[in-house]
Amino acid sequence: MSASAVGHAPAENHERLDVIAVGAHPDDVEIACGGTLAKLVKQGYRVGIIDLTDGEPTPLSPGPEVRLAEAQRAAAALGVHKRILLGLTNRRLFDSFEARVALATEFRKYRPKLVLGFGEKTPLASPDHWQAMQITDAAVFYSRLTKWDDYFAGLPVHTISAHLYYTLAFGNLGLPDAAGHLVVDIHDTIDAKIASIRCYETQFPPTKQYVVERVRAFAMQQGMAAGFAAGELLCSPRTLGTGDLMHFLFGTQPADEPRKPDVR
Repeated sequence: MSASAVGHAPAENHERLDVIAVGAHPDDVEIACGGTLAKLVKQGYRVGIIDLTDGEPTPLSPGPEVRLAEAQRAAAALGVHKRILLGLTNRRLFDSFEARVALATEFRKYRPKLVLGFGEKTPLASPDHWQAMQITDAAVFYSRLTKWDDYFAGLPVHTISAHLYYTLAFGNLGLPDAAGHLVVDIHDTIDAKIASIRCYETQFPPTKQYVVERVRAFAMQQGMAAGFAAGELLCSPRTLGTGDLMHFLFGTQPADEPRKPDVR
């Protein structure tokens, strides 16, 4: 479904999402943080995905309709509640004022507490990823700006409480540059993540199944670094802190049931 640039319904007409993950193309967020999204759904949060473009054309896809059908199946595999196509142009995605406003409008509609997005360039891969990072960064800011109603069809301002970056840096042995890093335990959602990626049959035919196995291996590597069977790395542009150290380290586990910290 494509987002319209005009005629928006009031924010209260859109059911609030706790988390929105933004990708340049359908399959970006599944590969980077699909396990985290499925985990959040299992924990009772309302989760959405925004694809800035339809990702087409690509070599083996007959057209956007097929790719979008794959995206909907992938969303169902993860259990996410809402998938939105912003309708910007694949291969010609650029950080522009119009793109920033279009994404910020969706943030104002669905009012997430947390946004996940690209956190770095992807050398030898699509330059759309880097543009998506800049668009998302700006849209998080634009979402909360007052005295700008004319650009947002009267939608109220919304402040996003947290913004984290995901990574596709499978070919890098080091950690991405960031003020803080954490690994989400996805041992119980890694299969949902892989299933969502396999929904993209046009992108990962039998000759490219090695990519899916590479994604699984990367999740195992990231997880093992934090003591989990599988994990996904997220990066914070700001230094991470807490006012409740025990909850930060151990979650809501009873005091007599210590376990390995989830955050490194």
